[in-house]
Amino acid sequence: MSPDPLLVFDFDGVLVDGMPEYWWSARRAALGLDPSLDLPEQAPLAFGQLRPHIHKGWEMVLAAAELGRADFDLATALADYDATLQEALARSGRGASELQVALELVRQEALARDPGAWLDLHRFYTGVVERLQSLEAEGADWAVLTTKGGAFATRLLAAAGLAPLAVYGHEQGSKPEVLLRLRGQRRPLWFVEDRRPTLELVRSTAGLEEVRCFLALWGYLAPGDADGLEALGIHSLDPAHFGGPLALWP
Repeated sequence: MSPDPLLVFDFDGVLVDGMPEYWWSARRAALGLDPSLDLPEQAPLAFGQLRPHIHKGWEMVLAAAELGRADFDLATALADYDATLQEALARSGRGASELQVALELVRQEALARDPGAWLDLHRFYTGVVERLQSLEAEGADWAVLTTKGGAFATRLLAAAGLAPLAVYGHEQGSKPEVLLRLRGQRRPLWFVEDRRPTLELVRSTAGLEEVRCFLALWGYLAPGDADGLEALGIHSLDPAHFGGPLALWP
């Protein structure tokens, strides 16, 4: 096995803060499916509070639609997101794939019409671009593993002058599935993610026991996400360690 690690980064919430784009696109997709919705131009606070729980793009569309309901209960949604999600999906009468397609069509149209404006809805976290550019000097390749469409992530990375070894979007399968395939490269895998449930899933997946997992503390974390990580075999990664030599990462 090669001693050089392959660093695998989640995209949204680890490399890029795309909160303005999430709402911009999710709002338009939701309105396209139901023009009667009353949704503000700017992301409501509740959307930001839900974001740490959201796993896939179609959930953002559903969250936007739910926020347009007068009787939406944020406390209930935060207390049991999974149950709320399934209830909302049933109420919408639409499938997850239909919601995902609606979201991606909004993004495709935005890129075709005014790519600069769409790209400007995202920002790379401070120091991320420089750190990724410096990884090669440390003998480390890096890849991106995201639930965003791979083409969208690739476009954003290219605009920042970044060229990872590979970009794996949602169309490539779940994150554990992709990591299992990457294990075939016979080299250490380091996985950096800001969603604790995803890291817990990776840690519990047979065949991924040796993947070194990191929770990015600057990402979209829910209260308590950083607690008790050591017992789960997950390392917390702060900006200082991220920016430092790989040999000093926790």
